[in-house]
Parts: sequence; structure tokens; C-alpha cells
Amino acid sequence: MTGKTILVMGGAHVDRRGRIAGETTPGASNPGGWFVEAGGGAFNAARNLARLGHAVRLVSPRGGDADGNIVAAAAAAAGIEDTPFTFLDRATPSYTAIIERDGNLVIALADMDLYRLFSPRRLQQRAMREAVAAAGLILTDANLPAETLAAMAKAAAAAGVPIAGIAISPAKVVRFEQTLSALAFLFMNEAEARTLTGATPENPADWPKALRAAGLAAGVVTRGGRGVIAFDATGAVLVTPPEIPALGDVTGAGDSLASGFISAWLAGRDFGEALRHGVAAAAITVRSPLAVAEEMSQAALAAALSLVPQAEWMA
Repeated sequence: MTGKTILVMGGAHVDRRGRIAGETTPGASNPGGWFVEAGGGAFNAARNLARLGHAVRLVSPRGGDADGNIVAAAAAAAGIEDTPFTFLDRATPSYTAIIERDGNLVIALADMDLYRLFSPRRLQQRAMREAVAAAGLILTDANLPAETLAAMAKAAAAAGVPIAGIAISPAKVVRFEQTLSALAFLFMNEAEARTLTGATPENPADWPKALRAAGLAAGVVTRGGRGVIAFDATGAVLVTPPEIPALGDVTGAGDSLASGFISAWLAGRDFGEALRHGVAAAAITVRSPLAVAEEMSQAALAAALSLVPQAEWMA
């Protein structure tokens, strides 16, 4: 796929996921097993975008440790141009999660202290200014400090480059609050949307109104296995995800939805089709035990897209 490089600046760390083998028993020892892989919202999306044929450059803080090597190897395997800020005396960030047998999250712990060192001053470096100016789109996530996200949005606007964000979690999405009006899109789930708006609409059609009132011009709200909502200045659409008979792991599903949406949007597809592509990419991911499905490709996306219903325009 041709086009300018997608510049990804955000979370790229190590995911450790413990999967419970039987029925979950809170407050007790549960038999299961551990799985370790590279992760991070921005990095998951970056690898999916690279596998969909886009040129991708990654910029993210990293420690000089074995976990940093895991991230570097994953970036190389995906064909990403990897240009980290490396701190040899620090630990690479990590995310540790407990997953139920059916693939749903029980609880997680995020050790993300190193991301604080991705300060706005980093964006003032000549190499970073040139990278922003040369990008076709910037993708970031709420793992970075709020002031860095604001500086990134300002730099993107000055360069005339669209910027999109991934919310990451209800606790972190607030870092986008001062940047919402500058985003081309923000990808979030209902819990994150609720944090931004303070609203809990009974009718899903009311999410766009609530998010616009919070200052967001365009975004995507996932709702588990229910319809996914996307909106921009032209209106709002809903796409119902297809049934997934064998759920692998929901980790990374939202990140892959963002990558499928962005890939289609950059290719000039209309708003509803972009959302369908995002839902198809998420369907590929949730069938996989990995946060980034190895089979992700344009061909796999086309096959998955055939199972996704047409977008419904919402009043």
C-alpha cells in the first residue's frame, strides 16, 4: 500500500497475561497459565497497520532490558521502523493482566512509569520535527502524559497532519481532555466515553451528542459485542459485530479496530465503510490468542469484511 508513513508515538511495552483455566473464583488461587508478548495500545495498532501494508514508524520510551528486546523484536517482525528513546538504566513498561477462560479481563496492573519521560521537549528535537512533518497521520495513545499529548496535537496541527488517539483506559483517557478538539478521531469503549462525558445514555445514538459536547469532533465507541458507533461532522453510524463462535482473547481488539478503521480511512473509504473495516479487523483479533493476530493482512481483512453487516446511519 502506498502513502506517507504513519507516525506512531505511544505505548510499546510487554504484556503478561495469565489465563484462568476453569471457572473464576475471586479471592482464591485459580489454576491457569502465563503468556508473554509485546503490547501497548499504540504498538498493537502499529503492528496491525504494518501488516495491512502501511509504512509505520514507532517512537516510544524503552528500557535497556530484556523486555525492551522483546518489543524491538516484535517491531522488526512486523516491518516497523523502530526509533525508540532508550533509557539503559530503566525498566521497559509492562502490563500484567488476568484473563478469564472465556477471554474477558478480570483485572490488570500497568507499570508505565517510564512513559513520563516522553516529555514535550522530545518533540522539539529536529529528528522529531522532521518525522511529524513527513507523516501522513500521527497515532498516539493515553499512555503518554497529558502535556505531551497536547504538544503533539499542536505540532500535528502546525504541520497539517491529522492526529488520532486510543483511549487505553478510563483512568488514562482524561489525559486527552485538553486535546479532544484537535483529534481527527478518538477510539474508546463505553467506560472511557463515560469518563469523558459523565453521561450514561440509554440510547446508544446519544453517545455522539455527549462526546461532541465534551469537545470531540469525531470518534469511535466500542460496546463489547454490541453495535460499534462512529461519528464525525457528517453524522453517526452503527455497525453490529459478527458472531465469533470461538473467542480467543479480547486483548488488542480495540487497537485492531482502530487500525482497520484508519487503514480504510486513509484509503479514502467513506465513514461507514471505515467502521466496517475496523470491526472486521477486531473480529480477526478476537479469534486469535495474540493481541496482534499473525494472520492480519488485507486478504484476511477482506474475508472478515464479508461477514460484517452494512453500516446503519443513525439519526
